[in-house]
Amino acid sequence: MTDLKLGLQLGYWGAGPPPGAVEQVAEAERLGFDSMWTAESYGSDALTPLAWWGSTTTKMRLGTSLCQLSARAPVAMAMAAQTMDHLSGGRFVLGLGVSGPQVVEGWYGAPFNKPLARTREYIDIVRKVLKRDEPVTNDGEHYPLPYPGGMNLGKPLKSIVHPLREDIPIIMGAEGPKNVALAAEIADGWFPIFFAPRAMDSFQGYLDEGFARPGARRTKEDFEVLAFAPTIIHDDLEVAADLYRPAVALYVGGMGAKEMNFHFDVFCRMGWEAEATKIQDLYLAGHRDEAIAAVPTRMVEDIALVGPKEKIRDDLEEWRESMLTTLLINGDVATLRTMAELIG
Repeated sequence: MTDLKLGLQLGYWGAGPPPGAVEQVAEAERLGFDSMWTAESYGSDALTPLAWWGSTTTKMRLGTSLCQLSARAPVAMAMAAQTMDHLSGGRFVLGLGVSGPQVVEGWYGAPFNKPLARTREYIDIVRKVLKRDEPVTNDGEHYPLPYPGGMNLGKPLKSIVHPLREDIPIIMGAEGPKNVALAAEIADGWFPIFFAPRAMDSFQGYLDEGFARPGARRTKEDFEVLAFAPTIIHDDLEVAADLYRPAVALYVGGMGAKEMNFHFDVFCRMGWEAEATKIQDLYLAGHRDEAIAAVPTRMVEDIALVGPKEKIRDDLEEWRESMLTTLLINGDVATLRTMAELIG
């Protein structure tokens, strides 16, 4: 059984800043939450809100869950990481992920090719910058340093800033089997975007594969697994599930193309292939309301904590028994207090 830590997941913004974030951060710090996290998609960035809200804290780790590789060159990401680490007194955690082809190609105007190789190369460069033992060079095909061409004036450089920590933790977002194995090999932890305790054994083999590779950074015993558990406390289970069905339908049906949707694939691996296919077909055909209605309550319960407080207390036991090390939650101040009480 794992002693679960609690993290505040603020995520990425919708049309504007999430209401109540300042109060949530203050309460999470007061309640002894281990960490707080911000994210990005194609609107708000992850780092600015983390720095702004994180500046009011003194104890919680401050992490990105996650920054998208295509949003920044690896050296720019390393610059931001060491800056945040200094400003927070060594509390920064760097969460990274490749996103998906719709965002990478449609928003960043970059190719979504060889994501595993890009991730490996990207993280290697970030670590070279932070180690600061020599000027940074890279011979890889994705991020060559110095740039081979242009005015031919580029030269290897070493960060002016001396990092506060040369080994800032790096957590990888990963959904596919090969990417999960890569996270276990080269990262300090893993963000599974959807986490169903009953189905996580299906991922253990991929994690074990990564841990067994030569040079792997971590073992099963010191590897973090941080998962978002959407939490909706309500006396009526169906009402609670209704509040999260739209998010499930969006990710399964609309976050990606028919031929490539990593979120859809995860639900299929969890045993929901028939239901996920129906949701996706309805969503892509423009029948959004029908897609939402097609999300079974049990499917929501697999990945979220929904219903009466007593039910959530019982459901938490399965999360405690899993590989999870940090439970990331979001909600109003009352929800944060209830979850701190239930986790104990």
